[in-house]
Order: sequence, then structure tokens, then C-alpha cells
Amino acid sequence: MKIRLFAALIASTLTFASAQTEVVWWDFLGGGDGVRMKAIIDEFNATHDDIQINATTLEWGTPFYTKVQTSAAVGEQPDIMTYHLSRFPLGLEQGVLRPISEAEMNAAGLGLDEYQPGLIEAATYDGNLYGVPLDVHSIILYYNADILEEAGLLGADGKPANLDGIDNFNAALAAVADAGYNPLSISTLQDGGTVYRILYTLLNQRGGSLISEDAVLIDDDTQTVLDTMRGWVANGYANADVDYASSVALFTEGNTAFHINGVWEVPTMVDLEAGGDFFNWGAIAVPTLFDSPATWADSHVFAIPESAANPISDEKVAAVMEVIAWINKNSLSWASAGHIPAYAPITDSAEYQALEPNATYAVLAENAVFDPRSTIAGVASPLYDAFLNYVEPAINGQLPTDQAVEMMKMELEAQLR
Repeated sequence: MKIRLFAALIASTLTFASAQTEVVWWDFLGGGDGVRMKAIIDEFNATHDDIQINATTLEWGTPFYTKVQTSAAVGEQPDIMTYHLSRFPLGLEQGVLRPISEAEMNAAGLGLDEYQPGLIEAATYDGNLYGVPLDVHSIILYYNADILEEAGLLGADGKPANLDGIDNFNAALAAVADAGYNPLSISTLQDGGTVYRILYTLLNQRGGSLISEDAVLIDDDTQTVLDTMRGWVANGYANADVDYASSVALFTEGNTAFHINGVWEVPTMVDLEAGGDFFNWGAIAVPTLFDSPATWADSHVFAIPESAANPISDEKVAAVMEVIAWINKNSLSWASAGHIPAYAPITDSAEYQALEPNATYAVLAENAVFDPRSTIAGVASPLYDAFLNYVEPAINGQLPTDQAVEMMKMELEAQLR
């Protein structure tokens, strides 16, 4: 009798073990993003017996995307991966992104209409959805409310006033300088990404563009925006040759009124504030300095690698979609990294609306402009390299802006040939 009971127990254990599905996960999330995602994965694993995530974090940028491409070619790809929306054109050309059907979304309890405006459209090519967005991340305008109040630039609501329009914004910078403070901190050294995001934001506010699928569209609008950014440095409103870490430090030291950077630095400010003896700070969407609202944005997207050598099974797809759905529906903690959750029921919730400054700048998702749909655009792309090589020197006064625009255009046209 005891032998039969023991055998039954073993059989039951083996049945349970065989019923558990392992989902192999790759991401590129470091720093605060990595800490938050690890906590989310740990919570998923602790609350699920049937599915367990086996997660690995790889190096951000080109190394990650190269690893994905080579692993898919030999059939050793993960089941799920994080992917930048801006890298979709190149990923599709390389054949590493598997389409996700509306039926697969629905089976996981996700509706296409439950996402932030424009995100599903941006993740769709030729009628096929190639990834499920997790967030919108963008640049925002950080501000020191104490300095703005002294300079007469704080509205009755405690937020910056009269910043829309390039003349008003430059006048605000001048008022800060007159009050004896540093007006603006931006990264302009060895950081093609930041200068790209700022220029692309302002360019789209003017209705301009940089690249279409098969043409470089750099023109007078690009020149105007670059001249504007160069003017901030030339007029003493922003320091020249400031690297990324120094640009953050200039703001957090408390002597700078404005700082343009990604939402991912919100946790830095929150942590400093929690430590005490920090100034009164906030963040808003980048003001409309030209014709219409627009802000550069990208998205962390969950994608399923495509592999002819080792196609993913229907059963594994179902498990992956369950992971995606659970994380989307529990993404409020991801917002603590500064990101705007893509899943609208989260951003519409009372909990998110009480999260500041996130709720204040969440409006930028309505006017988000994503990177050009081009194989030479996106994270760690030739487009970023061109900004590093030509736009940065122009902003810092080391290269005439007209030459920078022409040289950048020539380099990008060569990349498209």
C-alpha cells in the first residue's frame, strides 16, 4: 500500500513538473530599469506555478541586437525579448521578428484598443503586429521650481509658465541668467542620442522630418532647429561640451533651472528628494517651441523572435502571451522608472494619476513622434552616429551649422545606397 502511495506521489510530482512551462527571456535593461524588471519577473514567478520565466540580461544596444540575430539564425533564440520600437525596420529586414495575431492577443486577454494612441500603429507593418508595447519613453523638461519662482517664471499652479514658443522659451532662459542661475543643462558631448532626441522633437514641431524609407529629407527646417540649439550654447544659456553624467549633475546640484533629458532620470530625482535637502523640482512635457506639439518617443516592446531553424510552438506562444499580458496589466511599478505605461487601463487608473510628475507629462504620449521607419534609424543606428559626428560639434561651436547639416545629409544618403 505504501509503495503504491509513494508511486502515485512521484507520478503526481512528475505530472506537475512536466506541466510547468519555462519561458526563456532576454532583455537589455540595466540600471534602475533592470532592477524594476527583475522585481516584476520575480513577482510573476512567485505567483505562477504553470509558467516560470528564465531571464537573462544582455548588453544594451548593438551587442543585444547582434546576439538576437545570430541566435535566431541557428535556432537558439529566446522565447521572448525586449526590443526597441525604433529598431523594428532593421529587425524586419533581418527577419528576426515574428508577427503576433489579434487572435493571440485576444486569447491572452489583451485588446488592441487598450494601448496608448499610435503605439499599435507604430508596431504594425504591412498589417501585421510585430510586438506588444510595454511603455512610451521620451524626453521631458525637468525644472527647478525654486529658481523659476525667483525668476518670475512659475505659474499659479506651481508649474513653469509661458514657455511655449521659441521666443518665450529663450526669454525664460534669459530671465534665469539675469537672476544669476544657469538656465539650461543638456548633454552635448559623446552623446549622439540626446542631441538627436532634442533636435528630432523640435524638427517635428516644425513639421519636418529626417528620413523616409528610401530618402534623406534633411532641409532648411533641420538647419533652423540646429541653429536654435547652437544659440543656447552661443548665448551662454547652456554649457558647451557637457557629457551625459555632467548634464544630470549640473541640474541636480541645484543651480540650473531647466534640464532636457529622458523620463528615465525621474528615479534619480525621486531618490535625491527622498534623501532630503533637495530642491523643489518637477517635470513637464517639452514645450511647443514651434508650430505644433510633438515629442520624440520610443517604446520598449515585447517581441517573439522568428527562427526558421527552430520555430516557436503554439503552446510556447500561449505562455509568452500570458507573460506579456500579466506584465502589461501589472505595469504600474514600471511607471516608477519614469516610463509611461503603454497599457491604457494603467495610465487611466487613479493610482497612476496620483503618480507625479509622471501623470503631468503623460500627455506627451498623445503627440509622440517615433523614429523614422528606416533601417538606418533607431537605437544605436547610423543616424545616432551622424548626430554624434556632426550635430554635437555644431552645437558646441566647433563646426558651422550649415556644414554640419550638409555633411550629415551626405553621410546618411551614403548609408541608404
